[in-house]
Amino acid sequence: MILRSIRSLALLLLLPLLLVACGPDEPEGRDVIKPMASAAPQPQDAAPPIAGQPGQAGAGDLQYQLPEGWMPEPPDNSMRKAQARIPGDAGDGEFALFYFGPGGGGGVDANIDRWVGQVEDAQPERNTFQAGDLTVHTVVATGTLTGSPMSMQGGQPTPEEGSMLLGAVVEGPGGPWFFKATGPEATLEPYRDAFLEMLRNLSLGA
Repeated sequence: MILRSIRSLALLLLLPLLLVACGPDEPEGRDVIKPMASAAPQPQDAAPPIAGQPGQAGAGDLQYQLPEGWMPEPPDNSMRKAQARIPGDAGDGEFALFYFGPGGGGGVDANIDRWVGQVEDAQPERNTFQAGDLTVHTVVATGTLTGSPMSMQGGQPTPEEGSMLLGAVVEGPGGPWFFKATGPEATLEPYRDAFLEMLRNLSLGA
């Protein structure tokens, strides 16, 4: 009788200790999912306005700033070093920057003549000016854009009347670079001066 009373008393003394050990917030035998610490906000990635091959001996990178309102996009293919959409009520235009390495891509006249050949009934306007150590050859052509075989996707390109082409071949150390924008004339015409201003402000990185 006395032994049984001692055992009962011992169990009563141990019971509070067992309850404390289990704890009220984390029941034994269950996984507790705790809220993840919120990650610090990260700055948005922005592709630097640079074309060329960084680190290449004797070939400084070409630096430029897209006109306000042009929307950068990932290039469609490896020949394009940069690409952007040009929004407009008459339809979107497209900008692309091509670079094939020092001395690559062909000569000035060959490229400009090829571009003009993609615009039927065009009366091209050509000009040349200096931007620091760079020589910039520009062309503006309006008419029916027939497209380029290099840009075809699954068939012949559809001729687009009332189109405009803004192009430039930029010569300089490490060049040439090729700038080309095409789209509805009503979309590109308001950007003509901004396109030329971008070219006038070109520079070579260190």
